[in-house]
Amino acid sequence: MEYLIDYGLFLAKAATIVIALMLIIGALASAGGRQRRAPKRGEIVVESLNDHLEDLRDSLRVEILDKTALKLEQKQRAREEKQEEKEAKQRAKAAARMNKKAQLKSANSSPNEQEPAGDERRKRVYVLDFEGDVEAEGVDSLREEITAVLALADSRDEIVVRLESPGGMVHAYGLAASQLQRIKDARVPLTICVDRVAASGGYMMACLADRIIAAPFAIIGSIGVVIQLPNFHKILKKNEVDYEVISAGEYKRTLSTFGEITEKGRAKVQEDVEAIHGIFKQWVKSHRPSVDIDAVATGETWVGMQAQQRYLVDDLSTSDEVLVAVCQDADVYEVSYKIKQSIQERFSAVVEASFSRAVAKLIAADRTKNFQ
Repeated sequence: MEYLIDYGLFLAKAATIVIALMLIIGALASAGGRQRRAPKRGEIVVESLNDHLEDLRDSLRVEILDKTALKLEQKQRAREEKQEEKEAKQRAKAAARMNKKAQLKSANSSPNEQEPAGDERRKRVYVLDFEGDVEAEGVDSLREEITAVLALADSRDEIVVRLESPGGMVHAYGLAASQLQRIKDARVPLTICVDRVAASGGYMMACLADRIIAAPFAIIGSIGVVIQLPNFHKILKKNEVDYEVISAGEYKRTLSTFGEITEKGRAKVQEDVEAIHGIFKQWVKSHRPSVDIDAVATGETWVGMQAQQRYLVDDLSTSDEVLVAVCQDADVYEVSYKIKQSIQERFSAVVEASFSRAVAKLIAADRTKNFQ
């Protein structure tokens, strides 16, 4: 009898857990549904890179310097900061007076034209990040970041994009490149830093820059076009499975996963690929006139050092070196647009990240065994 009572309690606990899980899943689904119906909006997040670097230095100073030297240095820095603040206020007041005069002269001028040349404020550098996948989904944040920055930046400033992408869909990267074109149209200097890879659509974006800086072993190039998909027509035919496609237009369907690929269809796709490749080559040549386009538009990739020899990049350095150097003479801001995620999306992201880490650990363990 006691066994039956324990078993009944166990079933009751199990049922309670199942019901609780079902309620949680239902709540998540309901919340996710409400958030999906609402437009996805985020917010601009700005961080001063100058302050970040100073915090790093301060942490190191506290650990290394003795108390007397640290106190003297802090006093010296406090005096310098006070002087800089005083000078900044004076420049701001002078700029305000000159702006007011300029606005009275030309009420219809653009904001950039209204800001007087005599304004001696420090240069501002805006740092954006773009990590591209096959569909260039990062463009959703990039377009918002560029819109925000261009509302304030002018020709005296600079925008630095840390770009990482192996490329992907032509139309997706075409849109991403068009966002960078907005910076060029606004006449704000654009620098692109590539630490790891800018290939295919990634290089389509990078070549818009006034200056491309690549790490010595970053992967650059892949100026080519490829279309590939599996075809199961022979398997279907072998198993006597019919696959029908009804279309209007001679070339509405050329390649498909299940239909028979004809020579005529294959030739049309090859023609389209060659046409897109020609446009890609023309795009690169118009923005990087120094390159021998026929020599580099072979679909090959090169490391940064080789790419510099082929004029695909201008300088060799990491983004860290570039930004640390810029911080000496400019106010540097990291700008990012954070899109609000639903509860479901955050949960999925956590699960996906955990799975990716687990797979990476398995791969790393396997490679380690091979080298032992």
